Amino acid sequence: MSPPLIFERVSRWYGEVLGVSEIDLELEEGVYGLLGVNGAGKSTLLKLAAGLIAPSLGSVRVLGGDPHADPGIRRSIGICPDVDRFYEGMTGFAWVAHMARLFGFDRREAGRRAAAALDRCGMAESMTKKIGACSKGMRQRIKLARALVHDPVLLLLDEPLTGLDPVGRDAFVRLVRELGRGGRVVVVSSHVLGEVEEMTNRIVLIHQGRKMASGGIAEIRGQCEDRPHRVEIRCASPRDLAREVLAMEGIGGIELHEGRIVVQVLSPGGFFESLTRLGARGGLGIEAVQPLDADLEAVFGYLVRS
Repeated sequence: MSPPLIFERVSRWYGEVLGVSEIDLELEEGVYGLLGVNGAGKSTLLKLAAGLIAPSLGSVRVLGGDPHADPGIRRSIGICPDVDRFYEGMTGFAWVAHMARLFGFDRREAGRRAAAALDRCGMAESMTKKIGACSKGMRQRIKLARALVHDPVLLLLDEPLTGLDPVGRDAFVRLVRELGRGGRVVVVSSHVLGEVEEMTNRIVLIHQGRKMASGGIAEIRGQCEDRPHRVEIRCASPRDLAREVLAMEGIGGIELHEGRIVVQVLSPGGFFESLTRLGARGGLGIEAVQPLDADLEAVFGYLVRS
């Protein structure tokens, strides 16, 4: 069975401006973080997946069909755009229910679905408030409810964390994880790397319109072998430990600090094996070992600067 979302050598131009170039991508069920700086092409990718625009070259397939040409396919897609456009005089409930009517639901079912979606997005107590009087965070939750109201298989969220307070962000992260376990493909575009890591380990990194890498964070970090791994070791005897570590193979350098050392490792597999044997000998007071550049922010920085 084919993956629900497939890009095959997709390029898109806006006049003479390149949006994305030769994107190959296959996304299975679950949550994916779509990451890149402003202008990298994230919104273009989401619009292509939603069928809002057509590729200049290549093809996009959602559930085996063309989302730009087939209205039936678009019924399986929900999108929460980065733009903030509403009928300001409507309530959140009325607006989401109206959107549900456009998907073909009768008035009663549209109302039921709108109330359920707003409740799921944390807007149960404010759904009758006029949108024009809502905060930025509330407006973001209303947009998410609108994207969910027809129970889509593919959910595309463009910078949805913008404007949410810490409590709202935490609730959103938990909701996205839940949605990803429900058989959907959920693609979240974001600059907030920490929250993305809480949502998913599956990442798509794009830069200047090109896909830099995709997969798990550890897998992508493994592709940056030209970059030494930085490992912090907390211990009781930093100088003694540094002397032992320098004798190992594949060490690019050591920083000595109070109560810890930071090691630049050229061959992480062999290093951790040697460190385990060293720790088993005792006498150095090794307390903790922490990779410093295995997180998403470090990996993203490596790829963008390379």
